[in-house]
Amino acid sequence: MQNRRISLLTATAIVVANMVGTGVFTSLGFQVESIPTGFPILILWLAGGVLSFCGAVCYAELAGMMPRSGGEYHLLRSTYHPLAGFLSGWISITVGFSAPIAVAALASGEYLAAVTGWGLPAGYATALVVAVTAVHLRGTILASRFQVCFTVGKLLLILILIACGVMFRGADGNSLAWQPGDGGWIFSPGFALSLFWVMYAYSGWNAAAYVAEEVEDPGRNVPRALIFGTGFVTILYVAVNAVFLLTTPKEAMVGQAEVGFVAATHIFGPLGGQIMGILISFGLISTVSAMVWAGPRIGQVMGEDYRLFRWLSQRNRRGAPGTAILAQSAIVLVLLWFVPFERILYYIQAILILSSMLAVAAVIILRIQRPEAKRPYRAWGYPLSPLLYLGLSVYLLYVFVEMKTAEAMWGLLTLVVGGAVYGIARRIG
Repeated sequence: MQNRRISLLTATAIVVANMVGTGVFTSLGFQVESIPTGFPILILWLAGGVLSFCGAVCYAELAGMMPRSGGEYHLLRSTYHPLAGFLSGWISITVGFSAPIAVAALASGEYLAAVTGWGLPAGYATALVVAVTAVHLRGTILASRFQVCFTVGKLLLILILIACGVMFRGADGNSLAWQPGDGGWIFSPGFALSLFWVMYAYSGWNAAAYVAEEVEDPGRNVPRALIFGTGFVTILYVAVNAVFLLTTPKEAMVGQAEVGFVAATHIFGPLGGQIMGILISFGLISTVSAMVWAGPRIGQVMGEDYRLFRWLSQRNRRGAPGTAILAQSAIVLVLLWFVPFERILYYIQAILILSSMLAVAAVIILRIQRPEAKRPYRAWGYPLSPLLYLGLSVYLLYVFVEMKTAEAMWGLLTLVVGGAVYGIARRIG
């Protein structure tokens, strides 16, 4: 077994960096289109955090019981059937991580291009992906230092943005107090659809489960990383969106993808906004790094179980799954230059929610089937926490399928293809 070199700090940094990506800097501009007041929007982000925390405590129990890398691939394979794990892994090694990496890298490039007025966003994104890939090919020790450094830098950036927003709040911001009619907005279809994309902003709360084998004392530290990281990001998200609402007029945010840049301009002025735009761009480096770290570990574990994917399990002389890292980065570059991956994000998001639902349900199933199993951590709030996560996830899937039927069908087709590949993999051995 490889040496475990990931500390609790690094594992938590992986969770935080996976979560804090493009969503928190882009979602609000589209939320204010369908939800006109501030209080329901804060409830929206709080609800996303509560839902993610419920999922995190469930994954913490599972990761403590079965501390192997691979995330849902390993958890679903061990609880249900190898096919369930394979389908989850199939999505992850094809587009499940590659598409979000491409989105984060392109967002970083768009911020740089907008601020500097020079260069193509895809060009900046390509350079970022290549550089981060090179770092991770150098092994876990360098990757750990890189991850912690850029994650801490990103968090400092957001904390400075929050502090300055509170200190220099303008008179043209929005109210966060309850207003008549807010209850109706909380139960509106627009709230439900916005919650779907808030959950995309929160995605990554399960990241430590993908690298469990590399974590020191995984039975204790993986659950801690999942819970600490998710709880911290929930507080951060509610605070940063409150600052955006308090400092920036609704009219300036509506339909804007670069809400972070818009809000920073209102807080610091034009020059300060440009500087903050550059810093946000660099802040997304840790998001790309965290997903470049987590994604290939699924291919690595699948390669250990199936000869068809054995090439993905190969390690370089520094102990990194080099082939899997390079394969994932190659897919990212193809998406960056040749595929409209916004639609890919639509259809994989539903499948990823389905995978996490099955993993959370496994907590209940294993409590019944294997009550005597050793559990270094037991899910807080059980059985309410898994039931709450499952109930809201079913609702989100219903809303998604109703409003994005075509993308849902593409997701189903992807699973069918994955099933065919599973049959081939089983036959090969």
